[in-house]
Parts: sequence; C-alpha cells; structure tokens
Amino acid sequence: MNHIKFKKNLCSLEQAFSLFYLFKWILICLTLGIIVGSISAFFLLSLDWATSWRESHLWIIALLPVGGFIIGLSYHLYGNSVVKGNNLLLEELHTPKKIIPFRMAPLVLFGTILTHLFGGSAGREGTAVQVGGAVADRFTKVFNLSKRDRQIILIAGISAGFSSVFGTPLAGGIFALEVLILGRIRLDAIVPSFLAAVFADYFCRFWNVPHTHYHINSVTEITPVTILWAVFAGIIFGLIAMLFSKSTHFWSTLFEKNIKYPPLRPVIGGVILATTVYLMGTTKYIGLGIPTIVNAFETELNSYDFLLKLLFTSFTLGAGFKGGEVTPLFFIGAALGNVLIWFIPLPMELLAGMGFVAVFAGATNTPIACTVMGIELFGIESGVFIALACSTAYLFSGHTGIYSSQIIGSPKNRLFVREKGLPLSNVKEKRKRE
Repeated sequence: MNHIKFKKNLCSLEQAFSLFYLFKWILICLTLGIIVGSISAFFLLSLDWATSWRESHLWIIALLPVGGFIIGLSYHLYGNSVVKGNNLLLEELHTPKKIIPFRMAPLVLFGTILTHLFGGSAGREGTAVQVGGAVADRFTKVFNLSKRDRQIILIAGISAGFSSVFGTPLAGGIFALEVLILGRIRLDAIVPSFLAAVFADYFCRFWNVPHTHYHINSVTEITPVTILWAVFAGIIFGLIAMLFSKSTHFWSTLFEKNIKYPPLRPVIGGVILATTVYLMGTTKYIGLGIPTIVNAFETELNSYDFLLKLLFTSFTLGAGFKGGEVTPLFFIGAALGNVLIWFIPLPMELLAGMGFVAVFAGATNTPIACTVMGIELFGIESGVFIALACSTAYLFSGHTGIYSSQIIGSPKNRLFVREKGLPLSNVKEKRKRE
C-alpha cells in the first residue's frame, strides 16, 4: 500500500513540476515572441521597401560592389565572431561555448537589407533565424538559464525567427527541432519551440505585415501511378537541392582561396553580378523573386529560370553577401516544378507546390518541417504528394546541405556514411581520405 501511495505522490509531483515548467516557458516564449515577431515585421517591411525602391531606381544595381564592400567591411571589423551565421547557432547547440554576441542581429539585418537594396540574390530565412537566436541567447543571463535550458531557448529563437518571417508557425516549430541533427528530432524542446513559433507569428501579424499566399487549386487523384510520378519528381528535386548546396559551398571556397581580404570578396562578386544583370536586361533573378514564385503556380515559365536563380543565389551568398537561402530555394523548386509539367503528368500548380517545399527539404535536411509547411501553405488536399516529394528529395540530396554544421544523427544511407555525430562539413573530407 505504501508503495502504491508513493507512486501516486510521485506522479502528482511530476505533474506539478510540468505545470511549473509550462508556465516558465510560456513567460519566456511570450517575451521572445513579442521581440522576435516585431523585429521580423520590421525586417519584412524593410525588404519590401528595399525591393520596391530598387525596382523603381534600377541604376542602384550598378552600386552593388559598393554595397558589397560596406557589408564585407562591417563583418570584417565587427562581425568576425558571428560571420558563420546559422552554422554558429548550430555549433552552440551541439557544443556550447559562449553566449552568441548580440551584434549578430543588427549586422545580419543591415547586411541583408543592403544586399536586396543593391540587387543581390538572397533570401530572408537566415536573417530571421540569426536574429531569433541572438535575441534568445540574451535570455540566458536574464532568466539565469541552465546549460540545458540555454539550448532550449536557442531552439525557441530559431523557431520564432523562422515562423514569423514565413507565417508558418507549425513548420517553424518543427524546423527548429529537426534542423539540429540530421535524422533526429529533439523532443525535449517541443513545447518551447511551438510556443515561441506561435507567439512570434502572432506578433508579426499584429503589426499588419502580410505574407505571400500561394494556392494549389487542382490536385490529382491518389493512385499507384500518380504516387510513382510524385516520387520521381522528388528525386529530381533532391538532386537540384544537392546541386544548390554544393554550388554555394563551391563559390564560398573559391572566393576564400583566391581573395584573402574578406571585404574585397563581395566587391568582386558585386561587379560580376551587376554586370551580368545589365547584360541580361532583367532583374528577374535577383532579390527574393516572389513574383516569379507566384507565376510558377499560374503560367508556364522559362525552362532555365530555376538554374539561373540557383546560379545567382549561390554566387551571391558565396561572395559574402548576406541573406537566407530559403526563399530562393522556393523560387528554384517552384520554377523547376513548373517545368516538370513537360514530362510528368501531374497538375502544374501541384508540381510547383511540391518543388517549392521539396527542394527546401533536400537542402536543409528537414523533410517533416517542409511537409508541414506545404500543408500550411497549400492545404491538406496536396499533403500526400508534398510528403512524398519532400521525403524523396531528402533522401536523394545526399549527405550535403546548406548548413554544414548539421550533425549526422541517423545516416540516410549507411552504405556511404556510417558514423553518427559527423558534421556534414566533414563528410566530403572523409570520403577523400577513403
């Protein structure tokens, strides 16, 4: 009898502790959500202004090398400790060393807005995630958090930034849990991650900042044949995701090896980009590219649009300009899906939506978050096709990714990568040695 009473008391104690844990994280995540959501609102409005001003004054693209020098010099003088960006957040989560300098937030905000104003091709997810992480780590001292709770608040910061900038709280909450370790999800942070994502999204919307809406109005019937076509499309999306990741690393390595003075890298890159835009006579492949993404669901695009966006974005980021990769990945995936209508008998808008999230899934190694994002954006009707595309793209993108500090928790294919705990950045070096 005493043993049974002890178990009941222990159960009650656990629930009481859970209640305290919940209230603690509600308070922390509410505060975090207000700050990060509001900063994301400012960031999105700033990007809209920068894009509109650039498109109305195209001459400013000629000053892209100047903008590149300002960004490069800023990081060279003040940002050496935060230049790794998203990879720094992942490294701190895996092997905590010191509080992330708050300067990461203003530097990446400033650098991304300048990149878009002068005509670089970049996204916004990386900026939002870095801002969320930098702000969240301030709470470590404010709330006197333990080492474990510090890791959780960093995850919450990532989810808050991702959720608020895209308006997808469910995907944001899962992304922060899934992106840390390839093949593993950290469930001990699930409540704070979702709380931060929902609060940040709410307070971004509170400032009446709109998010782009996409629609899939035509979804085909689920049959063995359409399932196989969806898997085939996922293979193509995964290969393009791998190409994007390798291209970004290639350009980054090329600039680092051949231009030793960091501020000069975006200057040289800016000259090449500005000249290319002038010779092509179009701004279609710079900036976020949202108009083209929207068009991918409605009209046929050029067969080469996705490749040019891939080249412009990987070169821009490799040269040292700032911004994220995700929105350009949306462009690449949606434009590629649009083209696949030529030989895959699925509705064009469905293929565009599948590519939209599947290329992202392959490049970030987050198939579950991307599947949920697709459902949030396009509706549950297309969920099966989106899940098939994202999971297949994840498999075929290989052990690569835009986040080189991701740790392999469960290899995609044990024939080529067997060791757990190996960062993606070490996979290539290990294969060379073998």
